[in-house]
Amino acid sequence: MRNILLIHCHDLGRFLGTYGVETVSTPHLDALADESVLFEQAFATAPHCSPARASLFTGTYPQTNGVLGLTHEPFGWDLKEPKDHIAARLKSVGYQTELVGVHHESRVLADDVVAGRLGFDHARTGGARDVVVDRATDALRRMSGSDRPFYLQVGFTEPHRVPSARDRPGVMGFLADGVEPDVSLGHSVPAHLVDDAGAREEIAELQGAVKHMDEGVGSILAELDSLGLRDQTLVLFTTDHGLALPRAKCTLYDAGLGVALMLRHPGNPAWSGRRVSDIVSHVDVLPTLLDLAGLPIPDGLAGTTLRPAVEAGEATRTHCFSQLSYHTYYDPKRSVRTPTHKLIVNFSNAPRAMDPTQSWIHRSLPADLGGPTIGTSPATELYDLTTDPEELDNIAGHPEQSENLRDLSAALFDWMRECGDPLLAAPVAASRHQLALSAIQEATLTRK
Repeated sequence: MRNILLIHCHDLGRFLGTYGVETVSTPHLDALADESVLFEQAFATAPHCSPARASLFTGTYPQTNGVLGLTHEPFGWDLKEPKDHIAARLKSVGYQTELVGVHHESRVLADDVVAGRLGFDHARTGGARDVVVDRATDALRRMSGSDRPFYLQVGFTEPHRVPSARDRPGVMGFLADGVEPDVSLGHSVPAHLVDDAGAREEIAELQGAVKHMDEGVGSILAELDSLGLRDQTLVLFTTDHGLALPRAKCTLYDAGLGVALMLRHPGNPAWSGRRVSDIVSHVDVLPTLLDLAGLPIPDGLAGTTLRPAVEAGEATRTHCFSQLSYHTYYDPKRSVRTPTHKLIVNFSNAPRAMDPTQSWIHRSLPADLGGPTIGTSPATELYDLTTDPEELDNIAGHPEQSENLRDLSAALFDWMRECGDPLLAAPVAASRHQLALSAIQEATLTRK
């Protein structure tokens, strides 16, 4: 059985040099990619933190695992079965297991409670980059002294937006402690945003935050090498979802769902210096890790091992599915993507794109904003990704697209049935619904 080091971060998308972003400085992750299989078209199952991570660590969709919204208060979503977590699966077959940094895939509770529920021997959650690096390297040193394999899960908060005294009033940017804007290589403003001074200011901060996180990853990988663990350890790096920029995070466009994903498998040339262009999903990560560690893949997972895609050039899936139900408010959406087309179905009249900036004042704006207001979502959105990769031209109403629309709709509906999507029965009630109802019921009962 192989050691497993899984490193993840917040809100990165594919904003790395190795994914073609020439203005961001990420030498450590770029070097890891050169030694790994890099998946060029990997997608999250949700465009926001907790549902995306719940899928990553359980190999199941949010509708199945129960995490349809954020897991911290006042939201309080949780895994239906915490023991489906990869840590519990690995601990049950003899692994040492430890959690360092971001935990957001199940109910946010005290560290010892989180550890016990998910199958970790130890959990030390939270912390900025340097704290996470110190705790992760300490964990590696301790676990390297055992003859048992280890699973170490390391989560960086960066490059998430954070409040900073350096922000202007009404703005929450990317200036965590130790982060400085970085424009040493220029700016890369995504094509779906207006390229203006405000966007460039945000991108400069984002580039600094990504560089800051990359340095932390480099420190952990250097410690792994210094302990002589490289050849015995699978190393996987990914992020939860897309960038915390307008029309990205909290949307089902590729900018919200596309993720960096790379996996180093020492001693296996097929897994070194390779780039795979097939579409893959975060639900494929858990079965892949189990397979490469020489462990059986349990029944009931939504994903499949990526070994055939890497070692035999066989595409492992024809569709990637994703969903949004709750982030800051109820905005139910479902999507299906093939290598060439994307269908998004919007189940409410919410604004066209949920705002992920956590700012009153927006420094960057969608390029397709148009008109005096953002407007509401159409019922269906269909995009030809070969000619319109930024998903700016909705062709759902074009007669010549009727066959694509029909086929994708059928695939989406079949998936919703297979994963027991609660939207098939009725709107999904949030925990806040019951909290508010209980409050007025209690007031009625105690009224004199």
